[in-house]
Amino acid sequence: MVTSIQSPSKISLAEFLLLPETKPASEYVDGAIYQKDLPQGKHSTLNQRE
Repeated sequence: MVTSIQSPSKISLAEFLLLPETKPASEYVDGAIYQKDLPQGKHSTLNQRE
């Protein structure tokens, strides 16, 4: 499940790139910002070693 962390108004890619990093990571899709889900199962184990 992906949830939006931005208001309904669209922002530009340049504006998105100026925003601080978030945890979990956020992604920019068609003018909206979505927060990625945390990895589950085996993927979360691998991700912890990074």
